[in-house]
Amino acid sequence: MKRSGLNLQLRFQVGILLVLGIVVLMMVMLWNRQQGSQREIIDIARQSTHGLLSEQMRAGGEAQVRQLADALANPLYYFDLDAVGILTRSALRAPDVDYVLVYDPKGRILHDGSGDIAAYGQPMNDPFAAEIIAANGPHTRQTGELLDVSYPISIGDERLGGVRIGYSMATVARAEERALDGLRAGFDEVNRRSLDWLLLLCCGFGAVALVGTAVLQRMLVKPIRMLGDAARQFEAGDFDSPVPDSRRRDELGDLIRTFGRMRESVARHDRDIRRVAYSDALTGLANRLAFRESLEQRLREQQGTGSQLALLFADLDDFKRVNDTLGHEAGDEVLLQVAARIERAVQDMQDADTLVARFGGDEFVILLQPSGPEPNGDVRGMAIRLAEALVLALSEPMLLHGRQVLLGTSVGVAIFPDDAGSASLLMKNGDIAMYQAKMAGKNCYRFYSRTMDQAIERRVRMEHDLRGAWERGELNLVYQPIYRTRDRVLVGAESLLRWNHPEDGAVAPSVFIDVAEQSGLIEAIGLLALRNACHEAANWPVPPGAGEPPFVSVNVSARQLRSGDLLKQVADALQQSGLAPERLHLELTETAVISDESNAGVLLGRLRQLGVKVWLDDFGTGYSSLSHLRRVQVDGLKIDRSFITDLLRDPDDLALTSAIVAMAHSMGVTVVAEGVERAGQFDLLRERDCDLVQGYWLGHPMGGQEFVRLLG
Repeated sequence: MKRSGLNLQLRFQVGILLVLGIVVLMMVMLWNRQQGSQREIIDIARQSTHGLLSEQMRAGGEAQVRQLADALANPLYYFDLDAVGILTRSALRAPDVDYVLVYDPKGRILHDGSGDIAAYGQPMNDPFAAEIIAANGPHTRQTGELLDVSYPISIGDERLGGVRIGYSMATVARAEERALDGLRAGFDEVNRRSLDWLLLLCCGFGAVALVGTAVLQRMLVKPIRMLGDAARQFEAGDFDSPVPDSRRRDELGDLIRTFGRMRESVARHDRDIRRVAYSDALTGLANRLAFRESLEQRLREQQGTGSQLALLFADLDDFKRVNDTLGHEAGDEVLLQVAARIERAVQDMQDADTLVARFGGDEFVILLQPSGPEPNGDVRGMAIRLAEALVLALSEPMLLHGRQVLLGTSVGVAIFPDDAGSASLLMKNGDIAMYQAKMAGKNCYRFYSRTMDQAIERRVRMEHDLRGAWERGELNLVYQPIYRTRDRVLVGAESLLRWNHPEDGAVAPSVFIDVAEQSGLIEAIGLLALRNACHEAANWPVPPGAGEPPFVSVNVSARQLRSGDLLKQVADALQQSGLAPERLHLELTETAVISDESNAGVLLGRLRQLGVKVWLDDFGTGYSSLSHLRRVQVDGLKIDRSFITDLLRDPDDLALTSAIVAMAHSMGVTVVAEGVERAGQFDLLRERDCDLVQGYWLGHPMGGQEFVRLLG
């Protein structure tokens, strides 16, 4: 684009050069020249005056000290202190004299001009004393405002001592100031005349600056300020504010027009970014950021109004199983179906204003606020209706790749302002309530209560107390007998961990084992349990009729399986205890094995090569797929007690148990039934050829010594 005349850049540069030239000319030629010269002249005059007066003071002081030394020679020779005192006091009364000291050859004070001579016999201990005593002639030292002059006193070759006089330089300083005052008065007159010229030049500079400012204001500052105001509006998110129009044909005109185009582009990108930043990429629902901002805004609006709103946390139960067995693509499909079901359930709440968001993973959150004619309606009742609808809708089967998938959801509900007064605390309490719903058995809902915080505190305290519990003797092993079904002969035992808390008493294993699992303490505790079980089992006698020493089974957690040290830990425990490998049975849950099937298969294969037997615990409660047994070789499986409990009255459980026994035997896998509490259950299992059984009907868990007696 062709521009006429000087463009903005050239005009700005010319103006800056002119201003700088004027400033440099005025300051360098007038102020620096004159003021610098004056300072130099005053400094030179001060130095010269000071040197001249100091020299005069020194010369006069040396003459006075020499004269006094001569006068003191005879009195000092005859040690006539009265005569010495008269001369010393006469010298002390002289102008500018601060002190007079007469001293002997060793530097001890003989007289100081005072009446009682308080310092008599004391050595001179100032920094110059050694130099003065050693000097053979006049000695002069100046420190700050004091001039010290000394002279030795001698008669012939015999040195009698010396005399020191201290002179104050204050008189010299006053004389210097009087001399310089006259010089400054002359310079002040010159400065006043120079100031008149400087003011005249400053007025000229001010006039030029005003003109330049007016020009810059009109041509540059005003348009830039308008652009700045528009930019602040854009920064605040207001992309509809107008951009000033300009017909200028210079760089500023191009900047204004470019700024307008940039505003349109930024507004377009802002809409795109907000759509991405505030929505979940998979489900299209609001994400955590969008939900948090909306929640905080609504809480600000509700402050002081007495209105309530509810926050519902919904977390899918056993969603990890879908990803582990069917893959993450199937998991994404499940999340899409879950999001659709949640939205349908929320849409049925006609009397509420709702917001649904996905927090990530399998966790969804719903904000529920009454609307319509009664904005202060029954929030708790509405939350109950919605929570029940969510539990019901998400418990229905989902069709996924031709297969039905059964899940559930745990819902936690927190009410504002009853349960929390801030967004962070409200979400935290909703999460706590959801966790309590999972603890209550899953596929249900729970409202937040103060006791939940207490439960969390108890859990934290339990984790703290669990650390070092083994070393303190609070943890111990008990053994539940395992019998051979065909002849009811005792062949082994399952080692079980028990915790006798010093304050709370016996803690249920289902409680503290879960805490140990989540905190990671199970790895250390499991290793100690393995070592102690092997050590005790190594000394067990052979039970009557068994034909071989009894085995001991030890439970292994999923964390121990994933740690990578299990093989070495088992080998070390066997070596240290002397237990035969075939007498050690490791029990792993089906879920722990299948969650990492490839690594678990390799590890279990190495354990079996070591001679250790591997059992699959709680079979029937997890994936219950015998196809896994072909890929992950195990020596035995334990049918979960939930099947054995209803064995006598539920034909389906009996049929399923019989099928598991038959199929396991066809694969060469030993079957153990746990939870046998009735004789009829034992008889049915013996008829179905179940290999081993355990349960309270056969024997309760007991201590190591009691179990040894049972073996005998």
